[in-house]
Amino acid sequence: MSTQTPPRSGARVHVQKFGTFLSNMVLPNIGAFIAWGLITALFIENGWLNLGGGDNAWLSPGSWVAEFGGWGDFADGGIVGPMITYLLPLLIGYTGGRMMYDNNIRGGVVGAIATMGAIAGAGVPMFLGAMIMGPLGGWSMKKLDAVWSHKIRPGFEMLVNNFSAGIWGMILAIVGFVVAGPFVSWFSARAGEIIDFLVDNSLLPLTSLFIEPAKVLFLNNAINQGILTPLGTAEADQDGQSILFLLEANPAAGAGLLLAFMMFGKGAAKASAPGALLIHFVGGIHEIYFPYVLMKPKLILAMIAGGMTQIFINLAFSSGLRSPAAPGSIIAVLIATPGGSYVGVILSVIGGAAASFTVAAFLLKTDRAADEGDLTAATASMESMKGKKSIASSTLGGTATETREIRTIVFACDAGMGSSAMGASVLRKKIHGAGHPEVTVVNKAISDLTDDVDLVVTHQDLTDRARQKTPSAQHVSVDNFMGSPKYDEIVEMVRQSHGTTEKI
Repeated sequence: MSTQTPPRSGARVHVQKFGTFLSNMVLPNIGAFIAWGLITALFIENGWLNLGGGDNAWLSPGSWVAEFGGWGDFADGGIVGPMITYLLPLLIGYTGGRMMYDNNIRGGVVGAIATMGAIAGAGVPMFLGAMIMGPLGGWSMKKLDAVWSHKIRPGFEMLVNNFSAGIWGMILAIVGFVVAGPFVSWFSARAGEIIDFLVDNSLLPLTSLFIEPAKVLFLNNAINQGILTPLGTAEADQDGQSILFLLEANPAAGAGLLLAFMMFGKGAAKASAPGALLIHFVGGIHEIYFPYVLMKPKLILAMIAGGMTQIFINLAFSSGLRSPAAPGSIIAVLIATPGGSYVGVILSVIGGAAASFTVAAFLLKTDRAADEGDLTAATASMESMKGKKSIASSTLGGTATETREIRTIVFACDAGMGSSAMGASVLRKKIHGAGHPEVTVVNKAISDLTDDVDLVVTHQDLTDRARQKTPSAQHVSVDNFMGSPKYDEIVEMVRQSHGTTEKI
C-alpha cells in the first residue's frame, strides 16, 4: 500500500467540491443548452433565418420560421420558449436528483417532479430553482427509501416504490410551486439588478478580480456552469444575447499568457507553450494554462488584466453570446455569437490577449528566477539524480511500497471532460506503447471515482479530493497535463508491477 499523506480538508477543497456539485448538474446537459442556443440563433425574429425580415414572403411572420421561433402570429408557440422554460430546468433537476441518489434514476425522477413545481410557480427560467429542488428531491427520496428498506413484503415492492415516489414527488412539487418558485423569482430579480448596476456603471470588468483567481484554483466549471450559465441564459432569453457567457469562457486572457511564455518563458514551460496554446484556444480546454499561473502566482495579474480588457471591450460594443460557449474554444465562441456582436467579440479576444500578453511578458522578462519556474525542470532533475529505483517507487503523494499489479488507471479532473480526457489520452498512448495494452486508462470526474481502481492521476491541486474518494488507490499528482515526467514514472511503475525485468 502506498504511504500517503493524510488528505487535507481545507476551505479550498470544500469550495471545489461544492462548485463541482453545481457544475455537474449543468455540464452533462450542456449539449441541450447549445441546441437551444442554435435554435434561438436560427428562428427568433432577429435570427439568422430572418435577416430579410417581413419583406420576404417565405420569411413573413406567418412563415415556418416564425412558427419555429414563436413570434408574429405564433407568439404563443414555437420551440425556443418551451425549451428554456421546461426542458433545460427539468434536465438540470433530473441530473441533480440522480446525483444525490447515488446515480439512481429514481432520484432523478423525483428531482424532476419537484423542479416542475418550481417552474410552474415562477415567471422566470428556473435554473437556480432546478439546482435547489432537483438535489432536494433525490436526497429526500433516498432518505425515505432507507426508512422502509428491507421491510416491504415480497410482491409489494413495485407498489410501494411507485406510490412513495409519486406521493413524495407531489409534495415536493407543491413546495416548489409555493416556496421555491417565488423565492428564486425574487432572487433572480435582485441578481439582475446587480448585473444591471455593474453594466450601467461600467463595473462589470471588476468581476475579473474574482473570476480569474478562482479559475486557476479549478473553480472554472463551478463559476461558468454553476453561476454564469443560468444567469446568462435567462438574460439571453430576454435580450437575445448575454455578456455573461463571455466572462469566463472567453479564451483571450489565457491565449495572451501562453503567447508570452512562447516568447519569454524558460525551459519546459517555453517548449510546451505552443501546444498548450493550440489546446486552449482551439480545443477550449482552459485548464491547460492553469499550471503556468500556479508556478508563478504573480502572473494572475496578467490574467486579470486580460479578463478586464475583454469585458470592457464587450461592454463598449454591447456584444455577447446567444448561448454558452462550451468548451471555451474560439470556434464555440464564434458559433454562439449573434450577427451584431461579431466585431465586439473578435476585438475582445484580440484586446484581452494583447493585455494579458503585455503584462505577462513584462513579468517574465523582469523575473530574476533561473529555472525554478519551469513546469518540469525540477522534477526531471530530481529523477535523473535518484535513478531507476526511485522512478518506480516514488510518487508526489508518497513512496510506493506495494507491488500489486496496476491494471486500472483513472485520470481524474474536476468535470471529467477536458483536461482529464487529454491527460488520459497521452498516458494511454505511453503505457500501450510500452507493451502493456492490458492496462485500462480512462478519464473521469473526481465525483464519479470509486475505490476499485489501482492508480489515480490528478493535477496536484485536486489530489486531496481524489484521495477522499479512492483511499486505497495509489495517487500520482502532475503539474503539466501534456508532458509531465510523472507519465514516464507511471509507465515504469506499471512495468515493475507486472514483474517486467527490462525496460521496454
